[in-house]
Amino acid sequence: MSIIVRNVQRVVSVRRTPIRLSLEIARSCLGVKCFDIAVICASNAKMRRINSIYRGKETATDVLSFPFYEDLPAGSVPVPSFKDEYNLGDIYLGVEYIYQQCQEMEDDFNSACTVTAVHGFCHLLGYRHDNVEEWRQMFEKEREILTEINKVTGYTLKPLTTNYL
Repeated sequence: MSIIVRNVQRVVSVRRTPIRLSLEIARSCLGVKCFDIAVICASNAKMRRINSIYRGKETATDVLSFPFYEDLPAGSVPVPSFKDEYNLGDIYLGVEYIYQQCQEMEDDFNSACTVTAVHGFCHLLGYRHDNVEEWRQMFEKEREILTEINKVTGYTLKPLTTNYL
């Protein structure tokens, strides 16, 4: 199955290959290699519009996830009934937002995109951070995935979910 990384903005240059490679490692780590994922790299304007429509928030953000399987318990692997259901969903990466944050904090943009994509991927599989217990569970899963990515790539990535809410 495939990982599609599409860049629909022209504000920031995006290297899609590292994101795709990292999500391939994440799919293996999570036991969902046979599922499709789409990652859409978007501008602040697009993220603001989507965030407004789906979350009622009039601001740009770093990531929005739209799981194919709603209400999937965290850590569960979906059980598709049909071939068309081998899809985990869509991750919208606010690459302009991420880039601006990286400029302010002097962080590496490509690493931040990878970490944010992994965070969004966890959301596709039912992980949340609405309370302390969910936050801990998501943090541990992100750390596990990023450890595997670091082993393969030589990166030193750390989870996005470092603070509870």
